Amino acid sequence: MSTSGSTPLGQKAGRILSGIQPTGNLHLGNYLGAIRNWVTLQQDYECLFCIVDMHAITVWQDPAELIRTTREVAAGMIAAGVSPVDNALFVQSHVPAHAQLAWVLNCVARIGWLNRMTQFKDKAGKNRENASVGLYVYPNLMAADILVYKATHVPVGEDQKQHLELARDIAQKFNIDFGKVVFPLPEPVIRGPGMRVMSLRDGLKKMSKSDESDYSRLNMTDDRDAIALKFQKAKSDPLPLPTTDAEMEGRPEAINLINIYAALTDKSHAEVLADISGLQFSAFKAKLTEVAVNVLGPINAETKRLMNDPAEIDRVLARGAEKANTIAAGVLKEVYDVVGFLPRA
Repeated sequence: MSTSGSTPLGQKAGRILSGIQPTGNLHLGNYLGAIRNWVTLQQDYECLFCIVDMHAITVWQDPAELIRTTREVAAGMIAAGVSPVDNALFVQSHVPAHAQLAWVLNCVARIGWLNRMTQFKDKAGKNRENASVGLYVYPNLMAADILVYKATHVPVGEDQKQHLELARDIAQKFNIDFGKVVFPLPEPVIRGPGMRVMSLRDGLKKMSKSDESDYSRLNMTDDRDAIALKFQKAKSDPLPLPTTDAEMEGRPEAINLINIYAALTDKSHAEVLADISGLQFSAFKAKLTEVAVNVLGPINAETKRLMNDPAEIDRVLARGAEKANTIAAGVLKEVYDVVGFLPRA
């Protein structure tokens, strides 16, 4: 991706760390909610983009599939415009300092703080006692992901705000406990329009890789026929398409499809409602299909091209890990010195 017009490194607005799990295919929610914003943010920030495979194994993963999807996520990010030249694009497990700092932070964070984490309650559900310890301390590892690079900013959606607040609490407690300001308190970067793409089958549920129905999401690897079929089957309602914001009230499926159209076309709600005024849902879904194919088609094609050369993906990720390790090793040494670990001879 060209970065002409971007801010020179010495004048960057801060350092961003953001991550994505390599579990299942990248979908439209990942693209509109995260990756597209990363492409914009990389122009103004020094960015590290991490494929968080260590987070992924807090629930069981098929090892061979995890390797495949790790490469596929990397390919999808590059295809969507994340520059592996200007940024560090890497795999979490390739930077040991993530796990090493996470242990130190386990000893700083309080159990009461983790007990308040709503995502653990949601993911563990009724099987809380059978959940992995990794899932429970997941937020501490996320804090380590951020703090090991002294990231100043973190792009977050609503479901991650609590984890970022915990990272700030841990950073502050570490600084106070050891009487030295080692970590900055990372600031949130709130994602823009399209950050919460909902399921195509249920407008009240977030689009997710874990949903059993493949028709609930638009995968970044879907071809034209799959995209058309999924929008055709997407849940709507019997009422005419809304023509004003007031008419969208209480219509989650209509709102979701209109939000997707708005995000893919970079238009406001008012502009979209003017575009679709008088259309039937079937005609609107056809327009939405064409827009999605135009945006996702080139990304799909480039992802497939990259996946045909896994060795090149591995080389890109190795270069990214080298950049990340250079930063993380220095921060970890500072932490170890502050904590009082005996330096290695």
